[in-house]
Amino acid sequence: MNTTPERLHDLVQRHAALALPDQADRLAEPASASANDLAYAAARRLGFIEPDAAAIARAWQRRSEREGRLASASASAPASDWNPNWPTEAQDFGLLDPPTEAAPAPPFAPCPAELGLYAVLPSAAWVQRMAQAGVPTLQLRFKSGHAAAVRAEVQAAAAAVQAVASASGQPPSRLFINDHWQAALEAGAYGVHLGQEDLDTLPPDALPALRRAGLRLGLSTHGYAELLRAARLRPSYLALGAVYPTTLKAMATAPQGSARLHAYAQLLRGLLPSVAIGGIGPEQLPAVAASGVGSFAVVRALTSAAEPEAAARALMQRWAQLRAA
Repeated sequence: MNTTPERLHDLVQRHAALALPDQADRLAEPASASANDLAYAAARRLGFIEPDAAAIARAWQRRSEREGRLASASASAPASDWNPNWPTEAQDFGLLDPPTEAAPAPPFAPCPAELGLYAVLPSAAWVQRMAQAGVPTLQLRFKSGHAAAVRAEVQAAAAAVQAVASASGQPPSRLFINDHWQAALEAGAYGVHLGQEDLDTLPPDALPALRRAGLRLGLSTHGYAELLRAARLRPSYLALGAVYPTTLKAMATAPQGSARLHAYAQLLRGLLPSVAIGGIGPEQLPAVAASGVGSFAVVRALTSAAEPEAAARALMQRWAQLRAA
């Protein structure tokens, strides 16, 4: 193999499991023989969106420099100067770089590395049912345009979790509130979960207020660029998805698949807890567990089940078996 196009083809073939064919830029050609440009072109051929391809290329370049390679894939460069393996080290993606701010904000309160079954639920009544079923981590995703209704539902969910814990003598399920951060603060919830679009519309005082109150923060991510942006906020965990096709909500990005989930989980290992989300059911659990994520989130696998409590117990048992193996 002695040309840049051939090395590009080899790189794409080596990492074909990461490909999203419908998203691929088949015309992508490297602008030069540098590691950066070749990696960018390969990522685009594999279907990574432009911001993700740029993040991958930067990581490839940083790794090449760290390893003392020439970072060139030109015909004249020896094969030993080019590392074709996919970058998975946090340092190459800048996750270990010191903050650039003069006084960086502290991290959010930590949560366990393994959150177990993470049930995303539409109402306080569902929160109560799944808390009674022993689901360790819950998220209230209540949709309403009325502030009073939101506040009441969040308060009811928080009270239900505490009541179940008091009755059972067990620690309460961890209750995250999707989006409604002010109501979560008022109710004393365990944490808040926000999407990428929520970060763009938050008032400046929101994140400092959550930090001061000790609430945990979970953030949704849909690829490398969003993962790196979210990690800079030093949250309590990152959600990685959507892994598989889902009809629950319209997604701006294509399903990532289990191979990409594995790459993201490897990047975060030892740094932040990770939660796989999107289209996950019993059939997908083996691949999700093999990826290395600490937890998995489900919606329809519980809310559409004929017997939700039994479905929750089966998912928790299966996950424990897979993790033990």
